[in-house]
Amino acid sequence: MLAMFMWVPLGAALAVVRSATFLVLPFSLSVPLLAALGMHSRLIANPSSASKNLFACNHRSLLDPLYVAAAAGRADLAAATYSISRLSEVLSPIPTFRLTRDRAADRAAMHAKLQSRGTGGGGLVVCPEGTTCREPYLLRFSPLFAELGHDVAPVALHSSVGMFHGTTAGGWKALDPMFLLMNPVPAYIVQFLDTLECGGGGPEAARAVANELQRRIAEALGYTCTGLTRKDKYLMLAGNEGLVDVNHGGGAKKKSPTCAT
Repeated sequence: MLAMFMWVPLGAALAVVRSATFLVLPFSLSVPLLAALGMHSRLIANPSSASKNLFACNHRSLLDPLYVAAAAGRADLAAATYSISRLSEVLSPIPTFRLTRDRAADRAAMHAKLQSRGTGGGGLVVCPEGTTCREPYLLRFSPLFAELGHDVAPVALHSSVGMFHGTTAGGWKALDPMFLLMNPVPAYIVQFLDTLECGGGGPEAARAVANELQRRIAEALGYTCTGLTRKDKYLMLAGNEGLVDVNHGGGAKKKSPTCAT
C-alpha cells in the first residue's frame, strides 16, 4: 500500500503523457511510443477478421475499442457505447457512437452507421456484455449486434494491471481510463478470431449467434461463460442498475433504463 501511494504522483503524470500520446499521434506512432512508456500489448492477428466492418469483443475496460482499432490498424472505427461520461467521449481518440438502450432505435442507428462505410463512415466496435468485467468471466452477451445482418469479427481481450483497476462499479466512471493508465505496466492481449456469420433469422437466431460468440471468446481466453447481465453486476456490486449521469462526470445513477438490450 505504501508503494502504491508513493507511485500515485508519478503514475498520474505518466497517465497524462500516455493519454496525450493516444490523443495526438496516429496509431503508427502512438503504439510504439506507448510501448516505450510501459504499455505492453500482444496481438494475435487474423488478417481476414481485421478487415471486417463490425467487431464484437468482451469488455475489460473503456480502452477496449482503442486497442481493437489500433491492433486492426483502423482509425475509421467508432466505439458503440451505452453509458460513458461526456469527458470520456470528448477525450476519445476514435469516434464514439452513443446508444440509448431502446432496441429499435439502437438497431436502426447501428445499421445506418454500418451502411455509411461505403461513404467513408467507417465501422463499429461493440461490447455485447454492456459493461466491464475484470475477472476471468464473461457476462451474457446482448444479441443486438447479431440482428444487423453483418458478419462479425470476434475479438478476445485479456488485460492485466499491477495496482489500479480502471473499472469502477459505483464511482466516477470518467476516471476509469486515468486509473488504468496510471498502472506501471498495464498489459493487453488482443486476439482476432475467425469471422462469425450473422445472416439474420429473427431473435432466436440472433441469441444463438450471441451465445456462440461468447463461447468462442471464452474458449480463446480460458474464461468461464456466465448468464449474468450488466444489471445483475451493478445490483450485486453497487446496488444500482449501472446507468451513468453524463452531465455530472459519470457517476452511477439509481434509475432504470427504458429498455435493456
